[in-house]
Amino acid sequence: MEPQKLTLSQNLEQSLTEALAQCRHDRMFVLCDDTTRRLCLPLLSEMDCVKTAQLITIPATDTHKTLESVVHVWTELQRMGATRHSLLINLGGGMVTDLGGFAASTFKRGIQFINIPTTLLSMVDASVGGKTGFNFGGLKNEIGVFRNASHVILDTLFLRTMDHENLLSGYAEMLKHGLISTEPMWAELLKSDPEELAHLSLLLEKSVAVKQRIVLEDPTEQGIRKALNLGHTAGHAFESLALERQPVLHGYAVAWGLVVELFLACVKTGFPHDKMRQTVSFIHQHYGRMPITCDDYPRLLQLMHHDKKNTGTDINFTLLGDIGDIRINQTATEDEIKEALDFYREG
Repeated sequence: MEPQKLTLSQNLEQSLTEALAQCRHDRMFVLCDDTTRRLCLPLLSEMDCVKTAQLITIPATDTHKTLESVVHVWTELQRMGATRHSLLINLGGGMVTDLGGFAASTFKRGIQFINIPTTLLSMVDASVGGKTGFNFGGLKNEIGVFRNASHVILDTLFLRTMDHENLLSGYAEMLKHGLISTEPMWAELLKSDPEELAHLSLLLEKSVAVKQRIVLEDPTEQGIRKALNLGHTAGHAFESLALERQPVLHGYAVAWGLVVELFLACVKTGFPHDKMRQTVSFIHQHYGRMPITCDDYPRLLQLMHHDKKNTGTDINFTLLGDIGDIRINQTATEDEIKEALDFYREG
């Protein structure tokens, strides 16, 4: 993949102007969803560097991260005269940057795109690392390609537009980065207030650095990049089950997945029980629990079997031996997973 340029911006207009100067293009388009068009587009619309951009809008929320939305983006690009030398700016959360990145990567075999993430989740996770895609057949991110944005611009100015639940959603991915990084980073995340924006900006920079370091080492997830999947095998199952009932924010599902997978890590790879309990207590305090019963276990197991990280019939997990002691390609039996789900419900 082409290298990705990341800017931690203090001046959005200047950063975007500089990024556009490095991306030669004939036409420019901005992709928003209904929410970011209302809350975030006004921060760009008066900038001289994007005066000529044409707008494409898709419906908000992960329920619209679909092939139909991708087709709409392709159709609008074609209708408005985009060529293989055009540029798409994805302004939004992870749904917009994932879906817009895929649409750009496949339109006329690939046009340039810039990601400007507007949620904490997309800043620390979705906009960095070259994963693009959309949901399909009831499964999260089932279709996609690896392709880096030409630039990613992170500006914490957008965090002021976010509500409590969406800040917490992003914070769950930051907590995951702490768990796979160092004990001081993990401890700082547990004692910090997710809504204290000044300190959150400092934590964000550390969190993005963790993901960048891992992605640079393993761009296409052949080895250590699987560390970023901590909490996601169970988390994606929770998220997919919720899509069948009442959709939940991605970070909440990841937080619940961390509970399941840290329990498995205690049982299978020796993760310290006290650190598991501290992390689980933080998650229960801030994220609650998705209401499930033992009757939901077969469906959750079925969803885990569909996870992209699996090989053969095994359900594959990333687990930890301790903070920062990453154990990729771990498997668990269905009985072990059911025991972890019991702990999630009752622990």
